[in-house]
Amino acid sequence: MIAAGESEKPMKPAEGSTVIGKSVTIRGEVTGKEDLFVDGVVEGVISLPESRLTVGPNARVRADVEAREVVIFGLVEGNLRASGRVELRDTAVVKGDIVSARLSIEENATMKGKVELLEAAAAVSRRLPGTEDPATDEAVLDLI
Repeated sequence: MIAAGESEKPMKPAEGSTVIGKSVTIRGEVTGKEDLFVDGVVEGVISLPESRLTVGPNARVRADVEAREVVIFGLVEGNLRASGRVELRDTAVVKGDIVSARLSIEENATMKGKVELLEAAAAVSRRLPGTEDPATDEAVLDLI
């Protein structure tokens, strides 16, 4: 995903985070109870219900994600569910639905999918858009 003449974008993960480096590819299920910084390739499922997931600028994540917080600088193809906040930074590309208590989108970030903003307490137990009872009145946004 690097254009001609560009170099890979270095980024320092938060102290104490587990790191999946840019040369690492993981296929399957990633679960844990500590913060995770991904700058490589992950395909499958990422489940960190008590922790923060940071998707670095070189990352390519093709996975459904559940975490307390999600910060995205790279590419994510899959549905995101966060009990807290989802942040799409200026270099983020997201293709999938987002269910979260809060959402922050920086200028130049791109997203294609639905957004459902829930009360913080409800976000933990809710399902992704399309699987909930259509009679609910939570805010749903279609971004295409």
